[in-house]
Order: sequence, then structure tokens, then C-alpha cells
Amino acid sequence: MNRRGAGLGRDFAWLWRAYTVSTLGTFLALDAFPLIAVLALHVGPAQVSMIAATSGTAAALLAVPLGPWIEFQYKRRLMVRADLLRFAVLVTVPIAYGFGALTYVHLLVVAVVVALADIVFRGASGAHLKALVPQRHLMDANGRFETVQWMSTAVGPPAGGALIGVLGPVVTVLLDAVSYVLSALGIRKIAAPEAEPPVRTGDASRWAEIGEGWRVIASRRELRLLFANSVLTGALIMATAPLLTYLMLHDLGFSPLEYGLAFGVPCVGGILGARLSRPLVQRYGRRRIMLVFGVGRALWLVGLAFVGTGIGALLLVMAMELGIITCMGVFNPVYATRRLELVDTGKVARMVTAWTVSSRTAIAVLTAVWGVLAGFVGVRAAIAVAGVLLIAACAFLPWRREPEPEQVTGDASPEAGVRVPG
Repeated sequence: MNRRGAGLGRDFAWLWRAYTVSTLGTFLALDAFPLIAVLALHVGPAQVSMIAATSGTAAALLAVPLGPWIEFQYKRRLMVRADLLRFAVLVTVPIAYGFGALTYVHLLVVAVVVALADIVFRGASGAHLKALVPQRHLMDANGRFETVQWMSTAVGPPAGGALIGVLGPVVTVLLDAVSYVLSALGIRKIAAPEAEPPVRTGDASRWAEIGEGWRVIASRRELRLLFANSVLTGALIMATAPLLTYLMLHDLGFSPLEYGLAFGVPCVGGILGARLSRPLVQRYGRRRIMLVFGVGRALWLVGLAFVGTGIGALLLVMAMELGIITCMGVFNPVYATRRLELVDTGKVARMVTAWTVSSRTAIAVLTAVWGVLAGFVGVRAAIAVAGVLLIAACAFLPWRREPEPEQVTGDASPEAGVRVPG
């Protein structure tokens, strides 16, 4: 830990190490399942797309009733168990592959279980983190998580692709599985006694408990706006990712190396933005930074619909991606911090679970919709429509100043699920 993060403490250092290793493992294996499906199982493009769409949607639906259950459990124990579950199911892939028994259904089931365990982990970690780090260090913690996220995004996929090329399609899945064991060991090293989970009162129905996460989000205007903005922004950006891949590799003729550079090099902006986030807030104020960079991250996507060919076009794509990612690097820690401040400790897990379920469902739905739209109006037009809607989503940023929330229970801390280990 550097000097800037020294006040976060030894326990946070273990959590940060756990997050670092598992995040790198995740990004090393980012394209592993589609590559295994194509190279080892020889399936078609529709089945490849189904892995991401089905696993995300199924996991989100299965996670809906889990928010209340997560809330009333010991969070650190759940985090470790979620890590170990992800290891256990992921390691079956290289084993089955080695025995020549790997099937498409097996791959699909593993993807669903991993996605579900990820949602459980995020819900538990949000509540756990509120008691781990003092509130005054909240921005530092979020900035450190954001930095790791963008470093892993830049390094992981190219390194994973190289490993697959040399050692075969399942090696990164095995490394990802091992990363979750290391993450679990890091979490187990946290020495601070865990706070007692909230006690179920028994006066609410099961359905009322399930809906509590969304009621928490709806209870404050600023939280509602941040929810709408983040869900729409994430879904629109992710919905255009396959279209940009198709546009650059198929229509414009960029090589895979050029494509990787176009989206890997700009991740430096995310690292820079994450490190600048706290100093910018200290100088200009949280609200101003949230609005300026919240809008800034929405302005670039529409320009990607008009890129041409050649080295100039490649540099233009890199510049626009740099703009998006730098603004996200600044915005995300501020938004993560504010979201925690607006929610009482005893309801964080339900809020995070509801937020994650909504985000992943929206991504799955809009990805499918934009694929259909591209078939009717063309890839460029579909990307342009998404870019315009992304700008329009800025209307959901908290433009009107509101009173500060009452102090929440506990010593608040990082990111209710924005950047969490695993």
C-alpha cells in the first residue's frame, strides 16, 4: 500500500490484495468461455452469444430473492463461500476438458453459477465494507479499487489471449479459479471482528423483504437518479460493445492486435482518473465533479459510430475511448461513495443486490435489443442511437442540490458494490 492509502489499515490491505488477484484472474479469463465454445466445442455464433446473455439473465433472476437472506448473514463468511463456490465450479471446466467430457450445457451451467455467486459476493461485500474502513478514507478506498479495475482491464485480456494461444483454451479458466482461492485466503486474513448482522424483525412478509432493496433505492430522490443513470449508462455502453467489435474487425478491417490496442491502451485514463478523483473532489466539491464527469463519460460514444479506416481512425477510436474511460475513472469512486452515504447499514446488502440484478438484467435486455436494431438499421446507426440515448441519460444525474442524508449506522466505508473483490 502506498502512502496515500496508509490510513486504510492492515485489514483493508488484505481485502485490496484479495480484490487485486481475483480481478486480474477475471480479466485474464474474460473471453475464455466464448473461445472454449468456439475452439473446443465448435458451436455457432448464436450459442456463443447465449453464454453471456443466458448466464447473466438467469443469475439475475435467481438472485432476486437472495437480498434479504444476504442481509441477515455474516457477510465475510458469505464472501469466502462465494469465492470457494466460484473456484469449485470453474475448476470442473479444465477437468472435464482434460477427460474429453466438456459440453456446451456444462459450460452454460458453470457460467450461471459463477454469475450468481458474484451477485451474492457483491451484496455481502457492500455491507461488510461499511464497517471496515473509516468514512474519511472512503474516497481513497474507492480510488484504489478503481485503479485495480482499469489496470486489470488493460493487462488481463491481452495476457489471457496470449496464454490461450500458447497453452490452450482452458488455461485462463484454471487461473481464474485459483484467483478465487487466493481471494478467499485474503479475506480470511482480515482480523477485525465482524459486526453482528441485523436481526430479522419477523413483521414483514417474504415478498416485502425481497422488494426492500428497490424500496430503499426509491426512498431518496438522489439515489433514484443515480440508479437510473448508472443502469442506463452501463447497459447502453455494454450493449454497443459487440457492435463495436463487429464494426472494427469486420466492416473496417482492423486486425485483432489493433482492436486490442484501441480498447486496452485507453485504460491508462481509468488509472489516472481514479487517482485524480479524490484530489478533484477536495478542490472542486463532490457534486460538481460528479456532474462534470458524469456528463463527460456520456459524450464520446456517439462519435464511435463515425470512425473510418486507417491509422488515423485507430488513433481517433483510442482518443474517444480515453475520454470515456478517464471520465469513468473519476466518476465511479465519487458515485460509489455517495451511494453508500445514502443508505443505512442494515439495508446495504438488499440495495446492492437489487442494483446488481437490475443492472445485469438491463445489460442483457439492451444487448439483445441493440443486436436486433443493428440488423434493421445497420451497426453504425445502432451505435449512434445508443450514443444519443447515453447523452440523454445525463438528465438522471442529481442536478438539484439536496440536503445531506442523516449519518448512517456504522463507520461507513468503501463502495457498496461498485468495486468489490471477486
